[in-house]
Amino acid sequence: QMANISDNVRKARKKTGLSQDKLARKADVAYNTVVKIESSENKNPTIETLRSIAKALDVSVDDLIN
Repeated sequence: QMANISDNVRKARKKTGLSQDKLARKADVAYNTVVKIESSENKNPTIETLRSIAKALDVSVDDLIN
């Protein structure tokens, strides 16, 4: 399941054409956070972080988790 979060964030980000840096700024999360989530280093991002990223990517949190 956790590999899914990293894959889903990456796919959704690429679909929107945002760089990791731009996504981080748009979601108002640390650049490092985006990198760690996408690389599966951060396997347990907070719901707040996921909400911010989902909103920035115009997807639901469910889309990122499932």
